[in-house]
Amino acid sequence: MTLPIFLVLTLLVLVVVSFSLERIPVDVTTLFLLCALVLLRLLPLQAAFSGFSSEIVVVLGSIFVLSGALIKTGVMDSFGTWVQRIAGNSRAKILLCLLPATACIAAFLHNTTTTAVFLPAVLGLCRRTRIRPGQILMPFAFASMMGGTCMLFSSSTNIAASGYMRSQGLAPIGIFEFLPVGLAVIAVGILYLLLVGHRLLPATGDSSLTEEYNIRDYLSEIVVTAGSPFAGQPLRALQLGALTVLAVNRGQETLYGGPDTLLAEGDQLIVKTSREGLLEVRNARGLEIVPDIELGDRDLSGGALKIVEAIVMPQSRLIGSTLRQLDFRRRFGVTVIAIHRRGHALPTKIRNLALRVGDVLLLQGLALSFDQLSDKVDLWVLEETAHHAASPRQRFLAVGIFAAAIAVAALGWVPLPVALLLGALATVVGKLIPAEEAYEAVHWRLLILIAGMTSFGAAMQSSGTAAYLAQRIVAWGTPLGAPYILLGFALLTMVLTQPMSNAAAALVVLPVALTTAAELHVQPRTFGIVVTLAASISYITPFEPSCLLVYGPGKYRFRDFLKVGAPLSLLLLVVLMVMVPLLWPLR
Repeated sequence: MTLPIFLVLTLLVLVVVSFSLERIPVDVTTLFLLCALVLLRLLPLQAAFSGFSSEIVVVLGSIFVLSGALIKTGVMDSFGTWVQRIAGNSRAKILLCLLPATACIAAFLHNTTTTAVFLPAVLGLCRRTRIRPGQILMPFAFASMMGGTCMLFSSSTNIAASGYMRSQGLAPIGIFEFLPVGLAVIAVGILYLLLVGHRLLPATGDSSLTEEYNIRDYLSEIVVTAGSPFAGQPLRALQLGALTVLAVNRGQETLYGGPDTLLAEGDQLIVKTSREGLLEVRNARGLEIVPDIELGDRDLSGGALKIVEAIVMPQSRLIGSTLRQLDFRRRFGVTVIAIHRRGHALPTKIRNLALRVGDVLLLQGLALSFDQLSDKVDLWVLEETAHHAASPRQRFLAVGIFAAAIAVAALGWVPLPVALLLGALATVVGKLIPAEEAYEAVHWRLLILIAGMTSFGAAMQSSGTAAYLAQRIVAWGTPLGAPYILLGFALLTMVLTQPMSNAAAALVVLPVALTTAAELHVQPRTFGIVVTLAASISYITPFEPSCLLVYGPGKYRFRDFLKVGAPLSLLLLVVLMVMVPLLWPLR
């Protein structure tokens, strides 16, 4: 083993550990990786950052803008209503309609975008039909991920792998090349979810929000007594650090507990605080604690005041920042009462908690504030909020531009990056999406990750690491034969998608897989296709963005994904290993 090979493998281990721990954002880790490749002389400067100028970035960025235009114009708004109109209130019928429809739409849109766009509609469907979200959301996310196996632009993994294969002298993946395998994956996967998977789902999410977030024990009622020095003063004058005023009841009126709300004698304050906070109140003149009172959802809403849930999106600029750093209440005009993160409710000590993708925030505020929040890309309100309605002409134009971009690229009239970029520009020029929102629609972290890991794949090739690992694999696997080595690469990719993103895992394994194929004198394309698709059929843990988006709203536990997703992953692996060698023969 040479020094460059040792350094590349060491960097790979450090990157996997960093991605797993999530202490540092993935995009920051990726940029550190690129700097290390240059400083250790594993790649020249130009090669290290060449991924940012590749067509992969153009294609993905354009897809995000086109998807943003479809969302902005309201093309997808009636999805939940449409499903309920066909399926009624039957959970089995809803799944039978919802899953194929989601998979088909995800085949044309980015799968994470599909999950994000339809999540509020699906939650609204659950509320109207009184079906617990936990029995719908996981199959919904899995169907979206399965749709990502159908076409080139259905998944960022497909686009990234296609770009890398082209850089290695192979033909890029065709727009519809994956379609036969993708349709088989969808058919088998949905059949499993309808017959077996849905029976393994937990019956979660049927309690009140205050119960789900474990905040009842932290809610208290405080009365502003007659002659209180706080009467006539704004709420900020209370200066009780451990206390958050959520609502002010004044007679029959419920007011939002904003810092500028003026207090009056007899006001009943609904507050969230700990026992230590109540001791501060007890020592404050002019305030009186109401003993032995049960408080819940109704006490935090009423009139123009309401409580809702909102999820932190993958492209959110809030990721990595704390509520204190963001000055969240002043910035968005709403209060974060509690946070639900990966199966656990966090009712207290949240001000200094760094936000992550998929965090579900329990928010309280005025209805007007939530209407304004519904147009933000950083947070997605988990209820069917009234968006600004676009005209039928704008909706038709958005769909037409998207379809035209795909059609001209599929016919070979225009290169795919140019076709999609022209489509994205057309949506901005046609005022289907403002330029500022077009930039916000792009998942910049994902683009940095893919560009950086593409360069890392080049370092694995140039340093001899890919050849070194390939020789070891060939030496160990030759007695078994090429099909079993192919299976080994599929399993390795599926395992690596757990600590890493799907795209990153594929870009790490591809250099070794293609080199191994060359050593075995079999078709490298077969290995490349298997690695690419294997990255999209791993449902073992909830760390893929689509799963993270439903983790909180479904109130799932980690073991729920393992119980439902592991059998599904193995089943789809069988489909992959049967179909790929038939469509892309090894020899």
